[in-house]
Amino acid sequence: MLKKRGKKMNKKQKKNLIRILISAILMIILHFLPVHGLLRFFLYLVPYVIVGYDVVLRAIKGIRNFQPLDENLLMTLATVGAMVLAVVQDGDYTEAIAVMLFYQIGEWFQSYAVGKSRKSISALMDIRPEYANIEDGKGGYTKVDPDEVEVGSVIVVRAGEKIPIDGVVIEGASSLDTAALTGGSIPRDVSKGSEVISGCINQSGLLKICTTKEFDESTASKILEMIEDASSRKSKSEDFIGKFARVYTPAVVISAVLLAILPPIVLLVMGRDSHVFDWIYRALTFLVISCPCALVVSIPLSFFAGIGGASSVGVLIKGSNYLEALSKVSTLVFDKTGTLTKGQFDVSAVHTTDIQREELLHLAAHAEENSTHPIAVSLRKAYQYTKDDHCDVEDVTELAGRGVQAKINGHVICVGNEKLMEEVGAKWQPCHKTGTIIHVSRDGEYMGHIVVSDVIKPHSKKALQNLKSMGMKKLVMLTGDQEDVAKEVASQLPLDEYYAKLLPGDKVNQVEKLLNDPNRHGLLAFVGDGINDAPVLSRVDVGIAMGALGSDAAIEAADVVLMDDDPAKIAVAIRIAKKCMRIVYENLYFAIGIKLICLLLGAIGIANMWLAVFADVGVMVLAVLNAIRCLLVKKS
Repeated sequence: MLKKRGKKMNKKQKKNLIRILISAILMIILHFLPVHGLLRFFLYLVPYVIVGYDVVLRAIKGIRNFQPLDENLLMTLATVGAMVLAVVQDGDYTEAIAVMLFYQIGEWFQSYAVGKSRKSISALMDIRPEYANIEDGKGGYTKVDPDEVEVGSVIVVRAGEKIPIDGVVIEGASSLDTAALTGGSIPRDVSKGSEVISGCINQSGLLKICTTKEFDESTASKILEMIEDASSRKSKSEDFIGKFARVYTPAVVISAVLLAILPPIVLLVMGRDSHVFDWIYRALTFLVISCPCALVVSIPLSFFAGIGGASSVGVLIKGSNYLEALSKVSTLVFDKTGTLTKGQFDVSAVHTTDIQREELLHLAAHAEENSTHPIAVSLRKAYQYTKDDHCDVEDVTELAGRGVQAKINGHVICVGNEKLMEEVGAKWQPCHKTGTIIHVSRDGEYMGHIVVSDVIKPHSKKALQNLKSMGMKKLVMLTGDQEDVAKEVASQLPLDEYYAKLLPGDKVNQVEKLLNDPNRHGLLAFVGDGINDAPVLSRVDVGIAMGALGSDAAIEAADVVLMDDDPAKIAVAIRIAKKCMRIVYENLYFAIGIKLICLLLGAIGIANMWLAVFADVGVMVLAVLNAIRCLLVKKS
């Protein structure tokens, strides 16, 4: 049985379980042995040392480092004191050993629970590739460290291997297992021209990939950095528990000392029997009861389990402080393109002035040749763009919120919205079609416009409905698109408000207005995916980024990352956060309530050491088991 369980336990957990079992067996045997006096003490000392030596050593180390006031010192003082009392009074040693034994059982449960919580996160840690196969130019490939692969290199990924670096498929077709990144079980089909991200597992065919990023900038590395940083970002609740423990522990130690000394002195002054040993026993019981293990262990564990549970469904929360903030969100603001819509644009119409349709597409596609924006991709796709058509493109400048300017075959070409046209003096013409209107000018002369349309993601409507049913007060959409495009999208979704024709700075200003709304209750979160969303993501209470196809800047600025770009995961993330905080407060009230009752009973002499064990270890075990519930996550 132990061997079978050992597969699910690490070496330390297995060792501690063996210590607990040996100590418990020895206690049972000694209970029936007819031994007395000093021999009895030394025999009972054996199981005490076996189960409690590490606690005593940690207490001694704390004293040596001038950091003595923790649960290890409390347990050591209480159990050693109980052993001394048993020697003096020839009493029962089992209480002292039982306290240490049950404390270790509680610690084992806590360790096992952390291990369970860590599994979801360690699944993400498994995305780290160990090597990359780089083409050697001779038809073969060489296995190298991913750090050594430069941008533009061709790597080979065989079936069963992890994609080590982000890139574009240049040869081959396959299905990718993205479960470690997205939490989803459905494979993603890729072929020539498909963008792929590191951390996915190639399930079938051989793929040749041209790398587009260095290893350190790839998706897998970014995710791992976020995971490593998450533990350092503590919530207000965790900070409170830390500060509480630093004040609480010395307070109870002083109270226990006073409880052991003052009553006997008062009784002696009054001329009555001091019952000094009874009061010392009460003080020791008081120490065991007062141990803050349940709070110190269960609260951080609840947050850790919540982050682990979220990661198992493809939601990366960068710290427990963001998990706590997410539970308090009442207003959600969405970017449109790539967030509520697919961001996969298609050219639906081309209207020209004095040039041919193909010529207008030619100018637009070449001006946008270096852009990764979905609209730019759609323009290149419509023209069937290739770089070897002998077109001279230079001085390409991206104009945030307006478009692109470039010199093509000696002419200044501007591609963007009407604001850009007005800046260059081109007399733009409106369009009766609904969609994103891309205007084109040459040397300040208006050439025509291209209509590009986007489609709403399949889950967007349901996602917003779920958020409404969860009690979300306000859902807002911000977009840089024209009013008619924004209105068309908003009419299909259960939004409360929408704002169109916004530059990146305008989005920040609009969010500021929402943040300063006197009628707003709760926190405000923003969901975006583009580089222009980064300033807003940094400004709001909680920034949520679409991680799979979102820009690096947006992911860096965000507090929560949705690894599969599914807006339905927003409701899942908020539900996890609310459940986690509910469990945190349950553990907080339960642990403090039981402690106070038992401390009062211990002070007046009603509670014995066995009740103290329940107040300490029993409460800790129950709180830990409750915290594990944070791992149980519904995927929809």
